[in-house]
Amino acid sequence: MPICSVERIIYGVSDLAASARFYDDFGLQAVSRSDSKVIYRLDEGSKVILLRDDDPSLPVHHYKGSGVREVTYGVDAVDDLEHYAGRVGTDREVRWGDDGQSIHFIGPENIRLALRVWRRKPVLYAPDPVNAPDNVKRLNQHRRWRVRAKPKTINHVVWRVADMHACLEFWRDRLDFRMTDYQVDAGIFVRPEGANQHHTNYFQRAEALPPFTLGFDHVCFGVEDIDEILAGSNYMERRGYTSPLNGVGRHRIASALFCYFDNPAGGMAEYGADTDYLDDQWIPRVWEARFGAFSWTNHILPFLPEEVPWEVSFDKTLLPDGSVPEKFAYPEAAREEAASHPDEPAIG
Repeated sequence: MPICSVERIIYGVSDLAASARFYDDFGLQAVSRSDSKVIYRLDEGSKVILLRDDDPSLPVHHYKGSGVREVTYGVDAVDDLEHYAGRVGTDREVRWGDDGQSIHFIGPENIRLALRVWRRKPVLYAPDPVNAPDNVKRLNQHRRWRVRAKPKTINHVVWRVADMHACLEFWRDRLDFRMTDYQVDAGIFVRPEGANQHHTNYFQRAEALPPFTLGFDHVCFGVEDIDEILAGSNYMERRGYTSPLNGVGRHRIASALFCYFDNPAGGMAEYGADTDYLDDQWIPRVWEARFGAFSWTNHILPFLPEEVPWEVSFDKTLLPDGSVPEKFAYPEAAREEAASHPDEPAIG
């Protein structure tokens, strides 16, 4: 069976107390605490594990500062571990966990990865219907009142890398991930075969965006809707945490709502909701980097003008005859715009 989604992330942190306080406020539920380790479990069964950065059990650090040291994906059975161990181990060491239920290895850019036998639990979400004039979906019903966010899933992990194409090739050719969208000279979105959310990883070209350094960037945690994001954002701001993008926005690629906070455990933690979900009919797109950034956000970044030219096309390398199916075709103006950029790089 294919890899599904993220089973756990393990942090190495310089300040365990501050890191745990952040994730307590962020809305994660701790199931174990000690002076050297804090474990959080989300409703889907995934885990966030905080360890002191000098803990001998941590994988070797490959970038400076606190942050994620290892990402683990779930598989169905030990047979799947053996299958992937054979494919990954053709040119690198694969270490089996002591319990025989996991394998550990180093991917491109020295990113520490693991696979573990795990069955993800379905989570219960029931977003309130949205009303609009003459399109009433919520009659005689008040919207739910929220005070805080309570994430239930780990949606994706982002790494800042020197060679995003090498990362794509490894995750695709060794772990059966699929590219879902390509942001020209900026980043690549991928997901495993067993997940249908838009992406579980994004490989951001380190030179494309500040802070222009290699390493861990952020983890996105799934919440129900924009109300829960806003409730979480307000609560975190009252607790004194900083949102580097000054609040809530929506990405153009993947459509997801977002709100990021600087995380004392390293990088950022993101509330995410309303992302795109995909099946085998999905055709990856090629986006101009700025055009693909945001549909809207509270804070326009210096490199991002309010409006940029429409520049998006389909990745024709994944189409059998290089053509775009009629049901996916853009309006004529958009097709003409895409045709003015015939030299898009081939992916893979």
